[in-house]
Amino acid sequence: MSEEKKLDATGLFCPEPVFRTKIEIEKMQSGQILTVSADDPAAEDDISRWVTRNGHELLDVSKNNSTITLRIKKVK
Repeated sequence: MSEEKKLDATGLFCPEPVFRTKIEIEKMQSGQILTVSADDPAAEDDISRWVTRNGHELLDVSKNNSTITLRIKKVK
């Protein structure tokens, strides 16, 4: 069940990274991890808020130049 999924949202702008994150999380089973890469400056805050609001777990946030990577664990 530890299979990690990846979502490349680089080149997309608000609200698309959050929208695509939501779609991917909905397809996953509880306990799976989604790694999202985005370069929209608003993506970190937007996705972090969405994760918290929907009861999932934000495991890690990292930045490499303009790319933000978020690791999200589906909780429910």
